[in-house]
Amino acid sequence: MSGQFVLIILNFVLLQACSSRQAILALTHVTVIEPASSNIRSDCTVIIDGREIIWVGSSGSTQIPRGAKIIDGAGKFLIPGLADMHVHLLGAGEPSGSREFILPLLVANGITTVRDMGGDVALLKQVREEINSGKRLGPQIFFTGPYLDGNPPYFQPSVVVQTSAEGVKAVRELKSQGVDFIKVQSRLQPEPYFAIAHESQALGIRFVGHVPDSITAAQASDAGQSSIEHLTGVLLGCSSLEAQLRGRKMVAPAAGESARQIYAGDQAWTRDLLRSYSQQNATELFQKFAGNHTWQVPTLPLLMDLAYRIRPDTPQLAARRKYLPGNVAAIWNPVLEKNIRSANAEDFAVRGQLAQRSLEIVKGMSDAGVNMMAGTDSTAPNIFPGFSLHDDLAYMVQAGMTPMQALQAATSKPAEFLQRDMHQGSIARGQRADLILLSGDPLADIHNTQKIQAVFLKGKYLDRAALDELLGNVQRYAAK
Repeated sequence: MSGQFVLIILNFVLLQACSSRQAILALTHVTVIEPASSNIRSDCTVIIDGREIIWVGSSGSTQIPRGAKIIDGAGKFLIPGLADMHVHLLGAGEPSGSREFILPLLVANGITTVRDMGGDVALLKQVREEINSGKRLGPQIFFTGPYLDGNPPYFQPSVVVQTSAEGVKAVRELKSQGVDFIKVQSRLQPEPYFAIAHESQALGIRFVGHVPDSITAAQASDAGQSSIEHLTGVLLGCSSLEAQLRGRKMVAPAAGESARQIYAGDQAWTRDLLRSYSQQNATELFQKFAGNHTWQVPTLPLLMDLAYRIRPDTPQLAARRKYLPGNVAAIWNPVLEKNIRSANAEDFAVRGQLAQRSLEIVKGMSDAGVNMMAGTDSTAPNIFPGFSLHDDLAYMVQAGMTPMQALQAATSKPAEFLQRDMHQGSIARGQRADLILLSGDPLADIHNTQKIQAVFLKGKYLDRAALDELLGNVQRYAAK
């Protein structure tokens, strides 16, 4: 394509954009990192109208429209906005918790898309409408609504499902309420679980969540579960003693998520789980996940910073405490203190082994072609909205994934999973203008995703000063 023809096309696009009377932004001389294609393009100009990217091209051949706001991107790096695929927006106390605490921290950290994995449908719709209408800054929201669980359920809000008929009814009611996914939980029994799976597929809505304690991860994958959270059932599925171990301990004490995640309460059981790891079983399970398109959301911050918690708070975690409202701290502190206080040296040694094995599983699944997505389980204790998503990327790289693969897990992969890959998760013409401008190269060091200079949220330009103001507002809210 000739340079003259490119300019003709660009002029036409810009004329259309200008005629829409929306502000035009031109980000110049920036390095564009495109996770979807793994391409890296230096010295680019990206032009944005009110909500949409309308041009990406070489800075030397791009004509910037008159009156556009020019943002110098020289020496900086542009990536798509990040997605946290496992959050709980209503987990910090309503009516103000999500709005004053969670949403601003997400935006300040470049999180432009979230998947809420358990909450009240009416409240989630209300928050989403406030964001979509422009009343409030926040990421685009996809959600599951309440959990479908056995009796008694682990968490609220839950719909107790004990029969096939109750499972079918619950799926139909949630589908009619407009949820994006159905969320299954750990205490479901096989009969209602498989009824939920069948009805979800019949109605064309995907089901996601935990692998129930009563079935195997392989069975969940074969049943069509679209995503597995927290590696539930995966390590057990890699054991040569899976059936025996399942019989010895079907359900861990109902003391909270962390107890379940670390298989707490029985060191002998956990040691047997670790020593019975079978590479052959793991390979077969990972191949099944890949073949069945069973996505994984390991939520490594939840495992490493809460469940396994093999060390006290790092300075980084402690520094985030200034953003933590008192009512949330009152929930977190007893859990965190018990997690440390109740453990002995052998417990911590076992936790360390579980942490290392979890990282190895993540690497093994990635190498096997299993689709991975970033997620945190914010706002579980020690899991800070926004900040912990960057930790998740770092843990993925620590596990052995490349920085590009980690970026894909938080950008192009969620877009594909959400079936939004033609609208987000990429930096190309026609894409939603959700972007992050970084001062450091994330492919050289994944921690550079934290060096945020600006966020573009549906094309709205939030420079470093605006992001700092968001953080300041949260800090003042937390201090009340």
